[in-house]
Amino acid sequence: MKKIVLLALVLFTTLGTYAQKSLLQSGPMIGRVNKIDVKLWAQTKKPAKVKFAYWEAGKLATKKWSDEVRTNKDDAYTAHIIIDGLKPNTTYNYQIYINNKKVSFDFPTSFTTQDVWLFHHAPADFNFAFGSGAYINDPLFDRSGRPYGGQYEIYQSIADKKPNFMIWDGDNIYLRQNEWDSKSGVVYRYTHDWSIPEKKQLFATVPHYAILDDHDFGPNDSDGSFWNKNTTEEVFNLFWANPKPVSGLKSATYQFSYNDADFFLLDNRYYRDPNVLKTKDPKTILGKKQLEWLKKALAFSKARFKFIVMGGQFLSTVRNWETYNNNGFDKERLDIIDFIYKQGLKNVIFLTGDRHMSEISLLDNGKAYPKIWDVTVSPFTSGPNTHAENEPNRLRVPNTLIMQRNFAIFKIEGKGKDRHVKINFYDQKGKLIKDFTIKQDLTYGSKKSRKH
Repeated sequence: MKKIVLLALVLFTTLGTYAQKSLLQSGPMIGRVNKIDVKLWAQTKKPAKVKFAYWEAGKLATKKWSDEVRTNKDDAYTAHIIIDGLKPNTTYNYQIYINNKKVSFDFPTSFTTQDVWLFHHAPADFNFAFGSGAYINDPLFDRSGRPYGGQYEIYQSIADKKPNFMIWDGDNIYLRQNEWDSKSGVVYRYTHDWSIPEKKQLFATVPHYAILDDHDFGPNDSDGSFWNKNTTEEVFNLFWANPKPVSGLKSATYQFSYNDADFFLLDNRYYRDPNVLKTKDPKTILGKKQLEWLKKALAFSKARFKFIVMGGQFLSTVRNWETYNNNGFDKERLDIIDFIYKQGLKNVIFLTGDRHMSEISLLDNGKAYPKIWDVTVSPFTSGPNTHAENEPNRLRVPNTLIMQRNFAIFKIEGKGKDRHVKINFYDQKGKLIKDFTIKQDLTYGSKKSRKH
């Protein structure tokens, strides 16, 4: 009789856990992580109550509970939950509960808060994953012929590298023609693409930050004229757990810091002039307000490394596709470069994507000017550009071009003047393709140059 009761109890517990797991559509996802709080995210299949249990790693007795959120259709059944009151530089295990039942996974789930290092000790080494172009096939809505997406195992390979966090550089989804005109269509695309099993562990074990590009925003090459842009940006914010957007801007623009690096995440679509517009000079990609904010934020930044994250290449001299040097946007590009020179901003590194290939570009006008870098990483699972070697980018660093699916891990490591950025490029299986090191720039630049 005892065996029957025990078996029934085990069966009831198993079925209860499975039932709640069946309510979990996608996630959980770790979003932005600060020194004393973290944002966690999840999506359910229908209205449900979501909360998280968390405790210091190895100290189950410290277990606490987050606030509980009830998901609803208007918010695509997504839950954004902030857990505060945490200790800096501390690892916490966490579990998600749906309708008061634990959802279990075959891998551990944890997050680590940032360190309070300033005025205490040298910043610790850290690393982050980066890339763009995440096409997930959907035969019902895809064009006929050979599938455009593939090799989804790349997401597990990124998770296996265990980066401190990850930045998605846009084209994180590809809205189809039947989707960008309605909120339900945009929600469908995110829900479909977020739910593939290959992303499960990556979402649940690595903190994520993201910007959008044209395919997250609307049609191909979309710009500020897109009539439904407020909806696509609304849904973008529903499916990511980013920091709060920069105050005073309508765009999806963010900023965060990690140790001795500042990250400026830009929206290159909301204010953008149409590529084909011929009656305006100069044209803008960032818009007056966003560009003004960027300049002020860069000038204020005390960080050793300043990463500017945006879709579309910034430095490339190619006048094709959606490089900053094309479609009449070159004057704004020069304005940003001159600002960096006049302010004497060292160690500015643009992180870009969109181009379906990876390469490193360098603008070096001698010791009187700070070096400016542009690291392009693309694609994750979209189709690669196999003809990029024919593009005349005069600023491309030799032997850095990659024309296959890939991702990059940036490692900020070393002490003092020897601190540097090491970039490893990996294929979809996590095998090293190339590596490159950006040494810290010790040159002070203050003069305006006309060589760019």
